[in-house]
Amino acid sequence: MKHLSIALILLILLPGCQSDYTPKPRGYFRIDLPAHEYQVFDTNFPFSFEYPIYATIFPDSSGLAEPYWINISYPAYKAQLHISYKEVHDNLNNYLEDSRTLVNKHIPKANAITQQQFLNENQRVYGLTFAIKGTEAASPYQFYLTDSLSKFVRGALYFNIVPNNDSLVPVIDFLKQDIDHMISTFRWNN
Repeated sequence: MKHLSIALILLILLPGCQSDYTPKPRGYFRIDLPAHEYQVFDTNFPFSFEYPIYATIFPDSSGLAEPYWINISYPAYKAQLHISYKEVHDNLNNYLEDSRTLVNKHIPKANAITQQQFLNENQRVYGLTFAIKGTEAASPYQFYLTDSLSKFVRGALYFNIVPNNDSLVPVIDFLKQDIDHMISTFRWNN
């Protein structure tokens, strides 16, 4: 009786072993992205811009923070845009080189780094954006802006999760649009 039940179980299981098994591809969570809506950040800071209504701005509280350094937080996406401000005193080239150095630190993890120039002659806002592509790049988007005389702003987008930018592409592209809007509405305050 025991041998008969083992043989019966084997007869039932054996045909299942002959069929081809195809594993399901790895899936990612669906990410719902809101409509782009903006509000004005215009305070006693030396600059102003428009930022998304689904983001919050708070002062940078790190030990290295200087006046007018802020973080724009996107809590739904566990992301922050770190913005630092510096006054220029015949040292603009140092700030520009520092920005390039910080971008170039991503080269080991990046597949490509593309830069795009930004010019707004009417508002005296000039700068570059850096799109850093790569599955493990820590910061997928960075920029700097200057009036080329006395003011300099640098921004870097970071996610508070282990980078896997393949799965974050929709969010990165979404936040790039917000950052590009912020840059296009950027103004220096006197």
